[in-house]
Amino acid sequence: MDIQPLGELISYCPYCGGGLNTAIPAGDNRLRYVCSRCDAVSYQNPKVVVGCVTEFGNRILLCKRAIEPRLGYWTVPAGFMELGETLEQGAARETLEEACANIQVGSLLAVVDVLEAGQVHVFFRGKSIDGHYGAGDESIATSLYAPEDIPWPEIAFRSGYIALKQFFAQKETGTEWVHTETATRAPRD
Repeated sequence: MDIQPLGELISYCPYCGGGLNTAIPAGDNRLRYVCSRCDAVSYQNPKVVVGCVTEFGNRILLCKRAIEPRLGYWTVPAGFMELGETLEQGAARETLEEACANIQVGSLLAVVDVLEAGQVHVFFRGKSIDGHYGAGDESIATSLYAPEDIPWPEIAFRSGYIALKQFFAQKETGTEWVHTETATRAPRD
């Protein structure tokens, strides 16, 4: 039997406040948090991060992070999806919040599993609607980069690095596909 790690530590039942134990519930095959009082199972599932590789003409919009993790590093606009929104709405909202840019969200570009963080990162292609951009609350700065000027060693997250590399590789071939990959902590090429 494959027993998976639980994820973040939870101390109390979200339903009744009782203490939690770890157990494999009947009919399940994974360790879960189970309430010692009401027997409710507290499932932990990956969080979804959505983002967009956004074109302004022949340049790509990047944000310099004003928050941890990876404060001061560059990233494509991305963040946690909110309840009640679609993937595309989340990508557009994150781009507006982080880069003050109104965009048209295009096709799906990449899905990256980030196992050690318990996350799935979903990236779309995007285009500027009105040409405006700026630094939002979570960004120190924003900038448009030509492909040859991307600051690769300063890209904040492996998933964003993967999305950017895929974007340019697909642009070069003139074809689009959805790239899937599991991000590792391995050195970047």
